[in-house]
Amino acid sequence: MKKSYLYYSIASIAIVASLSSCKSKSGTSEKTGMAYNKREFGGFEVNKKFKRGPGPGLVEIEGGVFVMSGSAINVAGEELSNYNHKRETTVSSFYMDETEVSNTNWLEYLNWIRTNYPTDHEYYYNELPDTLVWRRPLSYNEPYVDNYLRHPAYQDYPVVGVTWEQADRYCAWRTDRVNELLLREKGYMTSFKDLNGGNANTAAAATNQAKGAFNTDIYLSGQYDDKGKKAMKDLNPSNAGNTAGGANASGRGGATRNVRLEDGIIKQPYRLPTEAEWEYAALGLIGNTQYENINANKIYPWNGLGLSSPKRSTRGLILANFKRTKGDYMGVGGSLNDKGGLTVSVRSYTPNDFGLYNMAGNVNEWVADVYRAKTFEAADAFNPYRGNYYQDKKVADPISGKIEIDKYNRPVLTDAKSYKKQTWAEKQAAAPAQPTTNTYADQRGYRDKANELYGEITLVTDKSRVYKGGSWDDQALWLNPATRRFLQQDESTADIGFRCAMTMLGASEIRSIGKPQFKPKTAKPFKSR
Repeated sequence: MKKSYLYYSIASIAIVASLSSCKSKSGTSEKTGMAYNKREFGGFEVNKKFKRGPGPGLVEIEGGVFVMSGSAINVAGEELSNYNHKRETTVSSFYMDETEVSNTNWLEYLNWIRTNYPTDHEYYYNELPDTLVWRRPLSYNEPYVDNYLRHPAYQDYPVVGVTWEQADRYCAWRTDRVNELLLREKGYMTSFKDLNGGNANTAAAATNQAKGAFNTDIYLSGQYDDKGKKAMKDLNPSNAGNTAGGANASGRGGATRNVRLEDGIIKQPYRLPTEAEWEYAALGLIGNTQYENINANKIYPWNGLGLSSPKRSTRGLILANFKRTKGDYMGVGGSLNDKGGLTVSVRSYTPNDFGLYNMAGNVNEWVADVYRAKTFEAADAFNPYRGNYYQDKKVADPISGKIEIDKYNRPVLTDAKSYKKQTWAEKQAAAPAQPTTNTYADQRGYRDKANELYGEITLVTDKSRVYKGGSWDDQALWLNPATRRFLQQDESTADIGFRCAMTMLGASEIRSIGKPQFKPKTAKPFKSR
């Protein structure tokens, strides 16, 4: 019997919140007896009311074990490179975009750049999608070159012509905009109304305009000083009388501080999903699972062997936007089948059991991984991923720990020097500890040990990125979530788009209602004698 897992249940979210972090219920340290969140005890702060949740546009994906490439279809004459190596794999719970990123979403990005950096034409140009991807020598696609990105007729269609690099930068930009909105709306920072509206002439507004664009990392490092009417109180005893620069925007005294990561308010970064996450989410086997038993596997994101709907009201309609034959893109006039010659709206067809739209067809989607044919023969079984490139934020002042900032108010990143924490002396002397691997290529994590000549004798390089899912321009084979192809990260096509993901922190279980749970005893508060 199939279960429904469409989201959200308010009650289940509330229960998850109570389980999502392990903390003392009493607000007192079990180990020292000191009270938390009290200035007289040193001002050590612990958030006892943390409630996790997805950022805008995301749905919850409860992780678990599945067979990577387990849905692969055996077709005579197929290339083995179309699929991953079959392997049992576990994926952590995470969040994923309900839909592909649309043209409107991308135009919002471009508008922000034009508004905040009006004279930086290079920045704007670099983020423009390549609309010439529609141009083909023997096809009349010129109207799409001119209209597809900007015309309202296509505003809810998936953005295409974006490279992997552009998609990655969009994720970073989206992270900062979501966190900035959260902090300003809750009053931890100056509100947008005060910045851009009713109080545009106030000192607070002028000061914030001069700070430049908000960046999450810079804010968390304490280098973006903006305290709103409801700024966090600073309980550090040494700052108790320091109201200079600590008074909030309302003018009330008392030391205040920036929000910290420990407060549980800042959202995790938006990012591209890993290949394993994407395939797991596309299959949506959670809808076919009872008591750890998967009662039916899938070939596509929907149940059954076919490509058309078995329901009476929609019987015969194709379940995704793809090319049925080499020349059939949408069916017969008067009775169109998948109803899309090229792409269609990002909210088309029926979502899968995770609530995700178009995980097969419409557009292929970039994922985070660097391509190697044999990745999953060697990758870790838990959260497998190829593409780790370790970087550190460049420190401008080793004593204070201030981060170096570029012209866009973003941290400058440098290659990581070591896998382990440096000693204080090494840090001050800028002396890197010896890497624990033989070469820096190993440290990057890209290099396939079976062939050190990738990029020299093959077309596959460290810039080859995986894309998955099939598109309006693909036949049914590519709709299978196990299939995989690659393209260089600085190239784009008319049939590749993307969606974002976000790491979920805390407990793996999302819905706990009706499921057995261990009930540990609550620690008794310490009482001095």
